[in-house]
Amino acid sequence: MTAQATDHRFYGRRKGHPLRAWSQMLVDNLLPKLRLTLPAAGPLDLGAVFPDPSRPLWLEIGFGRGEHLAAQAMAHPQVNFIGCEPFLNGVAGLLQEIDAKGLKNIRIFDEDARRLLPRLADASVDRLFLLYPDPWPKVRHHKRRFVSRDNLNEIARALRPGGAFLFATDHMDYCAWTLREVLGHGAFSWTAEEPEDWRRPPAGWVATRYEQKALAAGGRAVYLAFQRRP
Repeated sequence: MTAQATDHRFYGRRKGHPLRAWSQMLVDNLLPKLRLTLPAAGPLDLGAVFPDPSRPLWLEIGFGRGEHLAAQAMAHPQVNFIGCEPFLNGVAGLLQEIDAKGLKNIRIFDEDARRLLPRLADASVDRLFLLYPDPWPKVRHHKRRFVSRDNLNEIARALRPGGAFLFATDHMDYCAWTLREVLGHGAFSWTAEEPEDWRRPPAGWVATRYEQKALAAGGRAVYLAFQRRP
């Protein structure tokens, strides 16, 4: 595995163009009802977050504008969802989806996901999505990539045995990096048995706007599915 320096600074954008009136209203009125706030100490109590904490928990890190997360929540109303996204305009996009579709099973952590992961209870997450994270293509920026030893330690701890870690990218170097890091970690197995398994999106996949734009421009997407070892 490639040695990396631990870097917990946040490098992404927090806010883009000014929000339109409706989006701002949702941020002001709906987000406070759905915002996930970490306790002062100790692990997150899912009973204080969801009406039925016994349901499976799926987590999406960096949900963009929320198309994939909202579609998954609509298709799986029996699942509790947490979405992490510090970019305000993306959060506003998800709030529009939640409001339009009447979704009740999503909570939002609008901060750096690296603050949330250590506060999740052991083996509390059934499925984790990391879709099209920033590839930080310059070598000097590789330490900023989300797929790192520290983050994989937390993902492995939070995922239940047999739980799924689903990753997608259109950046082939990041694909190779992720395979090397995840398989070198030791807590995960790669479920692919043939090349088509990582070239074809999983069943029930919902393409994000980023993915649609990348594929329309002639890009190629890769879908990696890992399973938490017992």
